[in-house]
Amino acid sequence: MIKASEITKSFGNLKVLKGISLEIAAGEVVSVVGPSGAGKTTLLQILGTLSKQDTGNITINGIRTNQLNGNKLARFRNQNIGFVFQFHQLLPEFNALENVCIPGFIANRPRNEVEEKAKELLDFLGLLERLDHKPSELSGGEQQRVAVARALINDPEVILADEPSGNLDTENKQELHKLFITLRDRFQKTLVIVTHDRSLAEMADRIISMKDGLIV
Repeated sequence: MIKASEITKSFGNLKVLKGISLEIAAGEVVSVVGPSGAGKTTLLQILGTLSKQDTGNITINGIRTNQLNGNKLARFRNQNIGFVFQFHQLLPEFNALENVCIPGFIANRPRNEVEEKAKELLDFLGLLERLDHKPSELSGGEQQRVAVARALINDPEVILADEPSGNLDTENKQELHKLFITLRDRFQKTLVIVTHDRSLAEMADRIISMKDGLIV
């Protein structure tokens, strides 16, 4: 599903990634761990096409992403990759339903179809009674579940999560961790999760450890 070959990335004179190669199978849950500054988030951003590598190639579902530019790259990202971030990144002026629908609207899917899918996802995540609530009216755990629903709205095959439980209390962390495994088992998603949380890392099928811009 995902193949990265000799990925490098520098910011000025600072080499952040020094030649990363990895393969992740379809339906696999992989955690990426390592100390701060190891390059984990940078790698995740490059895998998600949010940032461009300096050298190397990335292939996702048979498509070499560094050969896509502009609108083609944005369309590929919108249709094939879902993102879950530590701080949710929900738009405060929109309610839960609207936040979940946004990627579907960007994909120019019919409004009724997108809204129905969003309601199904929010119902699955136990949030059907919170559709009209804005992020400020939701708990941290509820906000993160809205973010998960948003990541799923276009039915992407890959979900990338960056410290998804880092801003949650213990109970909500445990619920989110179980949810990620459910996404793989029920929806056949491929998940790559950057985390400092050892319990989340150990729930994955495989742990990739990074240090100083390399896989160790």
